[in-house]
Amino acid sequence: MIVPTGPYRYEIRRGGELVALEEITFDGRLISGSRRAPDGSSRNEVEAEVSDEGLVVRVRVRYARGPFSRNAAYEAGEEYLRGSVSALGGRNAVTAKLGRFREVDADFVIFRALTLAHIRARGQTRWTGRVATIDSGTLVAASNKQSARVIDQSGLRWTYEPRMGDSEEIEIDSAGRILRRIDNRGNRADLAGV
Repeated sequence: MIVPTGPYRYEIRRGGELVALEEITFDGRLISGSRRAPDGSSRNEVEAEVSDEGLVVRVRVRYARGPFSRNAAYEAGEEYLRGSVSALGGRNAVTAKLGRFREVDADFVIFRALTLAHIRARGQTRWTGRVATIDSGTLVAASNKQSARVIDQSGLRWTYEPRMGDSEEIEIDSAGRILRRIDNRGNRADLAGV
């Protein structure tokens, strides 16, 4: 099971105020898109290659805020996500351990939808595993233990813990699209268009 193909548009709010617009296109093999602040002060971009099994095999990310920018490229091997981050003329190698199910999250909503799709495809209603997560500000990958569990009879509402102490409530549709994601810090992402 993999998330439906097509365009996705999310409005991201904090305390009711629009803080970012996220626009992604997924064709079944490639995820590409951007998240930008409404005033244009910052922009994140992603391009990720996805295998037939729905696993991220390569990902390129960029971040720009004013004159400052950085970019990173990663490739998922058997056990590690390996790549490099380039900023201010320097380049640093980065390695993060992949979990048993080889999940990768580049901090866009669609990556959480992919993880949930894999959990649902395995018939699980509870899951704990390691995810190689790429921070949207630093573009550095790290390996975090995450967990998810179904919180209603329909199987369409989940609670998700991306890090110890953080939690999200996620509502999906029957096809696996994330309709709404609300975290415990007051951030909310709503599907505004497909």
